[in-house]
Amino acid sequence: MPPKPRVLCTLPIDPSGVELLEPFAEVVVAPDDRPDTLRAAIGDADYLIVRTQLPGDLFERPNRLRGVVRNGSGLDMIPVESATAHGIPVANVPGANAQAVIEYCIGAFLLLARRFDALNRVLREDGWAAARTLTAGASELHGKVAGIVGFGSIGSGLARVCAEGFDMRVLGYARRRETIPAFAKAVELDTLVEQSDFLSLNCPLTPETRHLIDERRLRRMKPTAFLVNASRGAVVDEAALARALDERWIAGAALDVYGEHPLADDSPFRQLDNVILTPHAAALTQESTRTMSLGAARQVLQLIAGERPDHLVNPEVWARFEQRRV
Repeated sequence: MPPKPRVLCTLPIDPSGVELLEPFAEVVVAPDDRPDTLRAAIGDADYLIVRTQLPGDLFERPNRLRGVVRNGSGLDMIPVESATAHGIPVANVPGANAQAVIEYCIGAFLLLARRFDALNRVLREDGWAAARTLTAGASELHGKVAGIVGFGSIGSGLARVCAEGFDMRVLGYARRRETIPAFAKAVELDTLVEQSDFLSLNCPLTPETRHLIDERRLRRMKPTAFLVNASRGAVVDEAALARALDERWIAGAALDVYGEHPLADDSPFRQLDNVILTPHAAALTQESTRTMSLGAARQVLQLIAGERPDHLVNPEVWARFEQRRV
C-alpha cells in the first residue's frame, strides 16, 4: 500500500478538519510559522493548509506540492502568482467566517459608541458615580451613517444588519458598484469618508487598496466618527491613523489587523486610550473555525482524489495538475 500523502498545516486547524483528513492523509503541523521553518518543512509536504503568512519565495524551493488550500478566505497570505507559475492549484473557503466578522464589526460599533470597556474599567477602579459620568459621551447606532468599504459576503451582510437591525443609513464603496445592495447608497470613497459616523473596512488587500485610508481621508472624517478595520492592516496608513487618534481627528477606532503581526510592543496604538485592539480574532469563533477547517479539509480530499476543488482560485493550472497525475 502506498504511503498516505502528507498534509502540512502552517498552524493547527480545528480537530474536525483533522478527523476528516486522517483516514486518507498524514496530517502534520509546522513547529512554528517562521519563514525559515516553513521553507524547511515544505519539502516533505504534498498538500499545504495555510493559516499564516507564507514566504513569497516558498514555492521556488524544491517541493512536491500538489495543492494549497487557505483555511479561510483571504488570499494575501499566499503567493498565488508563484503557485500558478509552478502549476500548483490554490483553493480557499470563501464566506466561511463571514458571520463571525459581521458580528465583530457590529460589536465594535457598539463598544465604541457605548464605551462599554471604559464603563467596566472605571466602575471597577473608581466606583459607580465615576462610571456614570462616562455615559455623557455615549451614542446610539440608530439613525447614524454606516460607511462600508468592500461588498463581499462580509460587507454585504454587515450592511444588511446595519440597515435592518439598527435602522442606520448605509453608504457603500466597492470596486464593482453592482455588488452594493439596493438598500445601500453607492458613493465615491471621499463622500463615504466625509459622511460616515462608523467607517468599516471590509475589503481585501490589493495594490489598489493599500493605504486606501490615508492621512488625507482621515482628515476628512467627522471628529465624532469611528473607524473599524477587520480587513487587513495595510488598507490603512497606520502612522496617519495613530496620529489621527492621538490628535482626535476622529473619535476612536477598533483594530483587529495590523501591518505586522503580532502587534509590536512599541506600537503607538498601545499608548492610545481611544482605540480597541484585538489580535486578528474577528474571524475566529467556535463555529467559524470548524467551518473553515472542514471546508479546507474537504478541498484537500478533492485534490487527493484528483477532483477539482470547490473554490479553485487559479483555474488556469488545472489542466497541468491533471497531466501531472496521469
